[in-house]
Amino acid sequence: MKKLSAVQLKQQKAVLTAVEALEQQATAELPGFVQGWFSLEYEAFPASLLVRLQLVSDEAVALAQPQLLLWQKRLSALMLKRGVILKDMRKHLVFTSQSPED
Repeated sequence: MKKLSAVQLKQQKAVLTAVEALEQQATAELPGFVQGWFSLEYEAFPASLLVRLQLVSDEAVALAQPQLLLWQKRLSALMLKRGVILKDMRKHLVFTSQSPED
């Protein structure tokens, strides 16, 4: 694997900090929350960023779905605090019942 550049490391740190903050909020507010993780392609950042909040089951995902826009706004605000503008916040966060290994 290729070593990350200074800019890519800065991008990774910004995303990691935002996702950790989001995880803390989700632990307190989302019933059935398990974990959060993200994927991105550094060459296409921030458009390629996708954060997934894992819930315990498909039923928990269905119950949380009405709150999805609120959580997308929270991610957008957290990223903005770190100097990253997400043009369409709806593309960058989803609820899932699958784990990173699935």
